[in-house]
Amino acid sequence: MATTKIFNDPVYGFVSIPYGILFDLVEHPYFQRLRQIKQVSMTHYVYPGALHTRFHHALGALHLMTQVIEVLKGKNIDISDSEAEAVCIAILLHDIGHGPFSHTLENTLINVHHEELSNLFMEQLNEEFEGRLSLAIQIFNDQYPKKFLHQLVSGQLDMDRMDYLNRDSFFTGVSEGVIGYDRIIKMLNVKDGELVVEEKGIYSIEKFLIARRLMYWQVYLHKTVLAVEQMLIRMLQRAKELTRSGVVFNISPSLDFFLHQDFSSADFKSNRNILLHHFALLDDVDIMAAAKYMMHHEDKLLAYLAKGIVQRKLFKLIFRNDPFDSNYVQYVKDSIVKSTGVTTEEVNYLVFTGTESNRTYSTSKDEIKILFKSGEVRRMSQVQEYNMQSNIVTKHYLCYPKGVI
Repeated sequence: MATTKIFNDPVYGFVSIPYGILFDLVEHPYFQRLRQIKQVSMTHYVYPGALHTRFHHALGALHLMTQVIEVLKGKNIDISDSEAEAVCIAILLHDIGHGPFSHTLENTLINVHHEELSNLFMEQLNEEFEGRLSLAIQIFNDQYPKKFLHQLVSGQLDMDRMDYLNRDSFFTGVSEGVIGYDRIIKMLNVKDGELVVEEKGIYSIEKFLIARRLMYWQVYLHKTVLAVEQMLIRMLQRAKELTRSGVVFNISPSLDFFLHQDFSSADFKSNRNILLHHFALLDDVDIMAAAKYMMHHEDKLLAYLAKGIVQRKLFKLIFRNDPFDSNYVQYVKDSIVKSTGVTTEEVNYLVFTGTESNRTYSTSKDEIKILFKSGEVRRMSQVQEYNMQSNIVTKHYLCYPKGVI
């Protein structure tokens, strides 16, 4: 009798999931919902192949986790069978709290971070599976003594980043994001309970960090991707405003539920099962179906935003290193008011500024540590000959409808 379920992943080839709790979790409706949530939000508006989902990513991260466990065990790192299963559960479920279009609507529909929602989902699943996720939850929340297990789930070299860079570069076709994930995994080790990289893997780490920076500016923060994401946010903000003034929309019950009310972290904790039930019914399909309905709505502002998203009539977004002059921003707003007939209040849905930031390497979160042949461990920022840029790069943007001014 087969002990594993084999599936064909376009990135890694044939990979397997062991039958048991891991397979049962994959089969659960909460996890299956991830099939309908795009991994990189609206990026397919620029890179048409970027239609992969959180479902793909979670299974890919699980595959990489099984590989790194084998590597560490081969280096005599003590990882029990229960710990191996728990860290695999943690990485499998690490993104289960993502809402429609992943990060884009995280502060629009609800004001709760996806990691907190993932934790709440895991708690509910733990009750359903009679406590078998308890150790995974401890690892996920960095409450387990073996810190390196948490670092494999959430750290600067975690299996989450390892998979999404590899997968996103594959599906977008952006070769700058390709990383040597297999070599990095083979170079991982544990020293004093923390994850380290053996000295001979340092060039692979440098390429990994550079690839991540390039993917952010070329893919995740691409100006057109950012423009359509901001249009989607404003479409739902306008829908919220109209809903609370008594307008009724022909949309899914769960989307309507979240348009009517704002829920905080405390609300989700005190009414966990009810709110998670509604949240688990939301995915990309609800949002796009709503956009197709709203593009014909009598509210011209809502219809304009929705039609732009559905028919790809996207706003123009300009990046600059310095903030935009307030007088110029006001000139753009005045021009939009004059040409479209929207009010001075409504124009803020069509003309807006903001900032986006990224850095090659962060020293504020558990630094990458290098294990030298001498046995010495040094933080990446202390390895002068491999000094990485840690300064934050901030870009300011102005976004407004094309062809209006």
